[in-house]
Amino acid sequence: MSVNIKNINNVFYIFLISHLIIWTVVPTLTNNNLPLDTIEALAWGSNLDWGFDKHPPASAFFLEVFYQIFGSQDWVFYFLSQIFIIIAFYFVFKFANEIFNNNLLSLISVLLLESIYFYNFTSPEFNVNVCQLPFWSLIVYCSWKIYNSRDIKLIDCFLISLFGAIGFLSKYLFAYILLSIVFFFIYLIYIKKLKKFNFKYLIIVEIFLVLLVPHIIWLYENDFVTFTYGLARTGLKSSDIFSHIKFPLIFLLKQVGILLPFLFLSWLLTNKNKITINFKDMKFVFLIFINLLPIMLIFFTSLVFGSKIRTMWLTPFYLFFGVLIVYIIKSQINFKKLKTFFLSFLILFFLSPTIYSYVSISQTDKRTDYPGGEIAKKVQLAWDQDFNEPIEFVVGDEWKAGNLSYHLKSRPTWEGFIDNKIFDIAKEYLCIDDICVGTYK
Repeated sequence: MSVNIKNINNVFYIFLISHLIIWTVVPTLTNNNLPLDTIEALAWGSNLDWGFDKHPPASAFFLEVFYQIFGSQDWVFYFLSQIFIIIAFYFVFKFANEIFNNNLLSLISVLLLESIYFYNFTSPEFNVNVCQLPFWSLIVYCSWKIYNSRDIKLIDCFLISLFGAIGFLSKYLFAYILLSIVFFFIYLIYIKKLKKFNFKYLIIVEIFLVLLVPHIIWLYENDFVTFTYGLARTGLKSSDIFSHIKFPLIFLLKQVGILLPFLFLSWLLTNKNKITINFKDMKFVFLIFINLLPIMLIFFTSLVFGSKIRTMWLTPFYLFFGVLIVYIIKSQINFKKLKTFFLSFLILFFLSPTIYSYVSISQTDKRTDYPGGEIAKKVQLAWDQDFNEPIEFVVGDEWKAGNLSYHLKSRPTWEGFIDNKIFDIAKEYLCIDDICVGTYK
């Protein structure tokens, strides 16, 4: 195989840095305000707890760490989102090298991901979906390393438990990849009998559960409110017999649409000859378990319960699709077509931020056009006319009140929605429309 690219690793790192810079700079220059999910999580981060009414705490924690370091600079949170994405890409690349022992095939596996819009167009919005990405890639990488290890070290047990717990505390849908990996080891041990049961597997489960204890306690004390929210988002309350057919079908059609650019790039690589699949190949079996099984599980969830599956929920599910497709077609890759592949990749690579910029600039009624900073200045001016102390808390919905919490210099704590609680906690307060700010007693 003769390849003109002399140093694949350098090309890979250039790609990562380019992605990081482009997708930090573009939204910074074209958006006037942070996206909804980022503002919501920043509101939660101002009053950190082991959970919130919509999601577990990890996304709010990471945002708050960056806020404490950098303050209210929008570019920082676009940068954070891209850090999470390139960490995920890095471990996909490392995992691909474990599978192929070939840097070029590993590079192609990652470049293919750039054609999936979860990892470009929607990536500036740091939310629970983006928050899962590095831990999804890490849990797969570490699971493969454990599968290949003759002796499992305790540090490996701790790391896979830690990454699994943080991923689960980012979003409960992380359970789908955890279940898929568990099923893979059950398949190995009890069906194929290729591996003996190791009691260190139980240590992994025990550490994972211990790390979740604070969140479980919070769930119990708050009537499992995140589960109530999650069920409401799936539309279960309004589902009927047709929902069991309609929603799974819509789910499948959306996945085909999402993968069209990905499949096009993959098609450019092949000779279009017949491809053989070997189900005795454990590398291929592992790739099936980590790629297709999570999607099958979420599909059957929709089928059985008649629930909606929102497109953005699938953000981490496709991280290893590049590795899977390259593994399937590797014997049929036409390396003479690499120039065409790389040219097409570059077109997609620059087309996506171009479209993002156009949409961001041309449409003026988006959340990212909300004048959060200006409203914060007006609230601060109104407050300063009557009070001398800094604003310590803000009350209202996560969007409007969250914007105040983010933009006001005093970084007031978000105390939830307006209710009678404000009279219990406030020493001085000011209400404007459906937002209240104040100081504590």
